[in-house]
Amino acid sequence: MAPPRPAAAELDSILQRLMALHPKAIDLSLERIRALLTKLGDPHLALAPVFHVAGSKGKGSTTAFLRAMAEAAGYRVHAYTSPHLVRFNERIRLAGTLIDDEKLIALLERCERVNAGQPITFFEITTAAAYLAFAEIPADLVLLETGLGGIADTTNVIPQPRLTAITPISIDHVAFLGDTIAKIATAKAGIIKPGVPCVVGPQPDEAMPVIAGQAAACKTELIRHGLEWDIRETANGILWRQGDQELDLPRPALLGAHQIINAGTAVTCARNLAGFDIPPDAIARGLRQVDWPARMQRLSKGQLFDLLPPGTELWLDGAHNAMAGAALAETLQTLPSKPTWLLAGMLNTKDAAGLLRPLAPLMRGARCIAIPGEINSLSAEDLAVAARSVGLDAAPAESAPAAMRQIAETIRAEAASAPARVVITGSLYLAGRILSENA
Repeated sequence: MAPPRPAAAELDSILQRLMALHPKAIDLSLERIRALLTKLGDPHLALAPVFHVAGSKGKGSTTAFLRAMAEAAGYRVHAYTSPHLVRFNERIRLAGTLIDDEKLIALLERCERVNAGQPITFFEITTAAAYLAFAEIPADLVLLETGLGGIADTTNVIPQPRLTAITPISIDHVAFLGDTIAKIATAKAGIIKPGVPCVVGPQPDEAMPVIAGQAAACKTELIRHGLEWDIRETANGILWRQGDQELDLPRPALLGAHQIINAGTAVTCARNLAGFDIPPDAIARGLRQVDWPARMQRLSKGQLFDLLPPGTELWLDGAHNAMAGAALAETLQTLPSKPTWLLAGMLNTKDAAGLLRPLAPLMRGARCIAIPGEINSLSAEDLAVAARSVGLDAAPAESAPAAMRQIAETIRAEAASAPARVVITGSLYLAGRILSENA
């Protein structure tokens, strides 16, 4: 008799099999997921109160902040986020703990049997598995992050969430959502539901009329940044306001001015989540204790770190669009000035020049790689061309270790003993590979 397969290997096999159920990786529709959920007994209708968030940037961080706050207040919280960084299990958090391999295998196999070979995307069938898990394990709150867009996103089957939120919108996923802010905002605003309040983060001018129009059509309340709520830095932390409410809070554990906005959005959600009591002390603890990898994460050990000269800083960030590139650049400018090099890898569906343009003035040079194992990766050569188009001294490299060795040589030659900094960015998929390979 053959020895039993390790659960991790069995899980990988199932995930690979599920990717072949539909000819497209992305095919925005709710028909297939609704049909499968009906066959599964509609688990999405048996969930604890749901918080639903969409946006181009910040929805993952906002969800992480809100989860930390709610858990600090003693609530059991389920969370569904994407993409994962290292293991698929990261997408499904059950009452504070990542789903284990055995439970996930059982749920995925159940969905696969019930689906009976019908065309369905990987994201759809795995989201159905998440709904099953959330329905079967008790919790007080479910946090759902859209995968792409909103109106036709697989998470948009919850008829009556407790609260929705829309984080900042920017040009992204133009092949699926449209090539203007207004078109993208139309997709994102599709999560707004009749009678369900919606917290809105800072938005470009073209987005707000679209969001307001959808809210008016649904006869629901908008709680908008700059109008109903606001957040600002203080000497000792951050100050949040909504109407006559005011909270003096610690600076969030995640770095960057954009994370202060995300924290403010999460605070607003916590204070407007009907039926939940998340007091100021729990909000403060959540801000201090939040953990969200690959968001200006400093790496201080591992194979890639060991390739660098002693004293060199190594940072990892999942920025992957123009808005995120600007936010990353702004964050880097708050750090002590040091010669800085870039290691980048991106998907071919992204605006490489848009991401790199705000970073270029801060960099001494860049090395570009293809994301390992990612069929939709931009080639190292094409990414280097995009980088040079915005003024970066860039060259392709065969791999992250090869790129890091080249950067290390340049640091030794140019910076001598002066402290230096390396930033790895361009994609959450790249960030996941880096975390896995650098372990």
